[in-house]
Amino acid sequence: MVGLHVILAWAIVTGNAKKVVDVVKGPIETKIIEEVKPPPPPPPEKLPPPPPKNLPPPPAWVPPPEVNVQVQQQPTITTQSVNPPPAQEFKPAAATPPGPPTAPPAPPAPPARTAPSIRFGEADKPEYTPAARRAEIECEVVVSYVMETTGVITEANVEKSCGSSREHKQLDRATVDAVKAVRGKPGTVDGKAERLSGRVVYVWKLE
Repeated sequence: MVGLHVILAWAIVTGNAKKVVDVVKGPIETKIIEEVKPPPPPPPEKLPPPPPKNLPPPPAWVPPPEVNVQVQQQPTITTQSVNPPPAQEFKPAAATPPGPPTAPPAPPAPPARTAPSIRFGEADKPEYTPAARRAEIECEVVVSYVMETTGVITEANVEKSCGSSREHKQLDRATVDAVKAVRGKPGTVDGKAERLSGRVVYVWKLE
């Protein structure tokens, strides 16, 4: 602005004011120059808070106790190469033929038995009754009996009759009485005398 006043003053003195006015009348280029603002100040650094007052003094430094550390020596591992055993050729075992089938155990043997027996002597034979003799009856009588271990017969019954007539029944009765009166040989089981039953056949025949 000071320069402009100087020019105006010089133009008035020299008579060039008109030219200056003409020049001034001409287009004037104006520029708006923005004011350069200074950079903002940096933010204040955060300072640590002041230490509190009346704090106890720090503890005295005590050196740590010495610790003896025993270092164990690591055992040494030694390896020894061992040659593998030679490979053996595998041969399948020959198939054995199946043996004969085992027979089941034999059943226990039955006990050995012997039946009691009776033998009529001449004195033990029964006699014909007169009616059976007159009728000339000849027949066969079967008597079943039970003999004790002493040879005595305790039971006797007609198993097969001589016939159906009265004379035949007389011969049946005479046969039973003769069987009960005779003594016989007792039966045995495994060699030991036992109370067993038997059967006797008596034949009636005329002489």
